[in-house]
Amino acid sequence: MSLPDPPAGNPGGAEDPLSAVLAIMRMARALERVDSGLSAQQYRILKLAGAGGERSARLAERLAVAKPTLTAIADSLVAAGLARREAEPGDRRVVRLHLTDAGTAAVERADAAYGQWLNRVLDLTGENDRIRADLQLITTALDQLRRPCQPGVSAPASTAASAPASAGRS
Repeated sequence: MSLPDPPAGNPGGAEDPLSAVLAIMRMARALERVDSGLSAQQYRILKLAGAGGERSARLAERLAVAKPTLTAIADSLVAAGLARREAEPGDRRVVRLHLTDAGTAAVERADAAYGQWLNRVLDLTGENDRIRADLQLITTALDQLRRPCQPGVSAPASTAASAPASAGRS
């Protein structure tokens, strides 16, 4: 699907590098309004906790929230019966958050709601598969940015700069 060029001087046009930032912010805001039964923060915490009972400090880091914010949200999830805290065997100072059966069911309902919304948006682009692949690349780059730099490991920007933007696309 080819889109027309934006008019000259269009501050939100495709030539404006910040138009992508605005699109991402708009998508994030739209996702917050999806009726999933969970807030966006609750969903993110439950998804990460469901993936393996993360330590609270690690969850806060991965979610880019302050520990007190995470604690408050985790308290509400525990009070709602969606999660439970478990002390680490051998080190009671370490507490991990795990999903309850109700939490697993809530995440499955939210997954379906968010998935339906995303499918509708991507179907309108006519580029569903390509955009999904690009989103996976962005996820990988974000993971790399979150990790401390390691000697001998290239930053994502240097990798992206050396590969043609249209590689693998027709």
